[in-house]
Amino acid sequence: MHYALTGELRRCLIVDDEPSMRGILRRLMTAEGFECLEASSGSEALERLAAEPVPLMLSDFHMPGMDGAELLRQVRERWPHTAVVMITAISDVNLAVRCLDSGALDYLTKPFSIEEVRARVAQALEKRRLLLENQAYRDHLEERVSLQARKYEELFLASLQSLADALEVKDAYTWGHSTRVSRYAVAIARELGVPSPRLEQLELGSRLHDIGKIGVREGILNKEGPLTDEEYLHVMEHPVIGWRLLSPLLQEMPHALAVVRSHHERFDGCGSPDALRAGDIPLEARITAVADSFDAMTSGRPYRDGMPVDEAIAELRQCSGTQFDPQCVAAFEQAIARQTFPLPDWSVRRQTRLQIVA
Repeated sequence: MHYALTGELRRCLIVDDEPSMRGILRRLMTAEGFECLEASSGSEALERLAAEPVPLMLSDFHMPGMDGAELLRQVRERWPHTAVVMITAISDVNLAVRCLDSGALDYLTKPFSIEEVRARVAQALEKRRLLLENQAYRDHLEERVSLQARKYEELFLASLQSLADALEVKDAYTWGHSTRVSRYAVAIARELGVPSPRLEQLELGSRLHDIGKIGVREGILNKEGPLTDEEYLHVMEHPVIGWRLLSPLLQEMPHALAVVRSHHERFDGCGSPDALRAGDIPLEARITAVADSFDAMTSGRPYRDGMPVDEAIAELRQCSGTQFDPQCVAAFEQAIARQTFPLPDWSVRRQTRLQIVA
């Protein structure tokens, strides 16, 4: 008889409270080439399996203490790859159906013949083989789907980044702004101990925080001079524009979306678009507000030079508690002290600005 098992897998556990029945089954299974373990109760069977799992278990249904139904339930939960054949003393169709519904792969009714044992064991092990093959196939498919999903996600994120890069081409004076803001934001988040999944969303959100400027008139973005109040209000529509643009695309990334919508909120509640205050502002947005302002201050514009780093830090400190979250400002200073990222060179920024104006 072929049981689709070889070597160390040719083992079975026989569970019955009657020593004589265990002896009969042991002799039968030994003759079929199995190494047999024995247990006189459900609890002893669980101990045996915990110490040495087996591919096959033959178990009586009616036993004192833990009966076969409870043993079957626990075995299916803890050792799902063990094929279970239940043994009953009465020919009860309902009981057989109950066993099969609970996860047994077959059943025997006492008294039984050698041929019946062989047939039931062979059927149970064949079902086990098919189930394992099916599980392996599903695992393979899930791995392929997961790999394909990761590829699509990478392509999707790359497309979003290309869109952000295209926006910076449109606004020539802020080229590289989103990359620097993302770098600063991640450094702040690491100082604050932000966990990895949120850190990834922060990195994406800060890269895309200004994407709503795609809806701002180009003449305003590249205006060589301070903005009028009307123009400023128009520019400040970009968080909501960006949030509306990305909401259908980033439904599974709420922290990234929060950055896009709320990075112009103020700690004192006087920001936009929702006038959120302090802890009501998402942490990722509070972090990005510091990073965004620092880069804006240290970057040159057509109408002004970029600030030196020490002056920009002093400005962040002065606005700590009003415009910015004090913890985020302190974390940024710690990141700078640790030199975890390159800082802007003020002289280079000023020279670049002069070349643009010239």
